[in-house]
Amino acid sequence: MMYDTILSRSFSRSDQKKLGYGAIFCCLLILFSIFTALKPHLGPLPDLTLRLAAGDGRKMLLIEEKSASQAEVITGIDSAINSTVQKNLTRKMEPLCNVMEPKSDYCSITGDVRVQGSSSTVFVAPSEMVTRNESWTVRPYARKGDETAMSPIRKWSILPSAVARQPIPVCTEHHSVPGVIFSTGGYAGNNFHAFTDIIIPLFLTSRHFGGEVKFLVTNRNPGWVRKYHAILENLSKYEIIYIDNAGENIHCFPRVIVGLKHHKEMTIDPSRSPYSISDFRAFLRSAYSLKKENAIKLQDGELKRRPRLLIVSRKWSRSFTNIAEITSAAETLGYEVVASELDSNMSRTTEIVNSCDVMMGVHGAGLTNLVFLPENAVLIQILPIGRFDWHAKVCFGDPAKPMNIKYLEYNIREKESSLIQEFPLDHVVFKDPVAFHKHNWNLFKSRYLDKQNVQLDVNRFRQTLAKALELLR
Repeated sequence: MMYDTILSRSFSRSDQKKLGYGAIFCCLLILFSIFTALKPHLGPLPDLTLRLAAGDGRKMLLIEEKSASQAEVITGIDSAINSTVQKNLTRKMEPLCNVMEPKSDYCSITGDVRVQGSSSTVFVAPSEMVTRNESWTVRPYARKGDETAMSPIRKWSILPSAVARQPIPVCTEHHSVPGVIFSTGGYAGNNFHAFTDIIIPLFLTSRHFGGEVKFLVTNRNPGWVRKYHAILENLSKYEIIYIDNAGENIHCFPRVIVGLKHHKEMTIDPSRSPYSISDFRAFLRSAYSLKKENAIKLQDGELKRRPRLLIVSRKWSRSFTNIAEITSAAETLGYEVVASELDSNMSRTTEIVNSCDVMMGVHGAGLTNLVFLPENAVLIQILPIGRFDWHAKVCFGDPAKPMNIKYLEYNIREKESSLIQEFPLDHVVFKDPVAFHKHNWNLFKSRYLDKQNVQLDVNRFRQTLAKALELLR
């Protein structure tokens, strides 16, 4: 018997119509379920456009909207996965060391990293993050290009296992925090270079670890470490490791940084770091428990409060030969005057500098202590004979502004220099210093830095002291 005959006998015409509609709906429902199950494998599908009769339109509209939403979610997940994969691939492609910076080489190695002091080698165990068969040799001191400074700095090799072609040494000492290898050699004994070559770069490189980092010092200099211990102890919670003396011991770390980040002399570029030079100065105030955050703010006609003027004196060269006259002139203008050599006792030096509102001195490393001045203080740099304009600008003039320190320069005249006792006014030493030293640093240093003192014309210099008072208003 035919199927149509059986159906017509078993159901009325209206029942047959309802059954037909139900069958169509069931087929569509099954079809939608299949598409939903297969969608992750097939990728985004076009929105369904099949519709039932007018009475079922709302139901189908709901199905269409839900399908579009699912497509957006799946597409979003795919994009996130692709982005993560791309970032990981990019990270794998990056070299372990950046040797393109002008002042310093910097290596950052994450994974199973093993440091051997006796061979000055950083071994890198096999890792999916190390995909290049390259090795590097760096000197971890931020004065690249200056052979006098760099030649004594110990060379360190960064050696991935694929390059070594032999088993890497077995760990003898395990560390759970990162390690930073840097040198205290070079010009570290000079206060300016101590800060611009080591301390500021060390802050840049390690501050974000919050103290959970170990310092591995090469070119051991215990005197330097003792002098700046307050800074080092506030950057790391751990004892210094003099890695050159570690013998055959193998120190193993989850991450090792070789070298320090360096931006420019005595400053930090905030576009390249989460920190600024203002953050560094705030860090110093905390490390040395300095009390004065802001310089005095004078009001017009005020007589009660006297701003403190610090005269940075020097013993051997570029010293003021008439400090008593300078002091008297400053006091008549309303200053309280302090004269100090600012020695290696950092606790005393930082306290003296921080207590003052104006600091003055002849160009030299002593002016590096401007980092301890309070906010809105004034620095007066005295430039001796010799065309110090470029040095003055780079070392202290440019860095002063981002430190929120007002800056003044005073160029001495020939009669204010002790050189007048050795050479006539028309001598090339005065007329053309460049022609005299011919860009020979040693000649420049011996004549203009080491053999020149200053006797300020106090009547002329009084104008600069008065300008500093105006800047404090």
